[in-house]
Parts: sequence; structure tokens; C-alpha cells
Amino acid sequence: MAERVKITLVRSVIGTKPNQRKTVRALGLRKINSSVEHEMNDALRGMVQTVSHLVKVERV
Repeated sequence: MAERVKITLVRSVIGTKPNQRKTVRALGLRKINSSVEHEMNDALRGMVQTVSHLVKVERV
């Protein structure tokens, strides 16, 4: 069973590169302090690494 993680947007996407904005949106995050839960896999790990300076990741 894959581990579940909670991803929270902690910084604004204003002033970031377009691919980073699209990645945040693809994760399901809209506003600052919004959170989503996902099962960790390789694709998600890459997305989180792309926007690691904007999000906080916690194990659930």
C-alpha cells in the first residue's frame, strides 16, 4: 500500500514560472493554505519536487 501524503500550498504562485503554476493547479491546489491528500508515487514525487519551495508535504 502506497503512503498517503498531505500537500499544502504555503506560498503564492504569483511571480513563479508558468510550469510551476500549472503543476500547483494539477496537484489540486488553488489558494494559499489549501490542502489535498494523495498517494505518493513517482509522478507525484516529481511534481512536488518541482514546486517544493511553494508547498509543505506531510505524511498522513
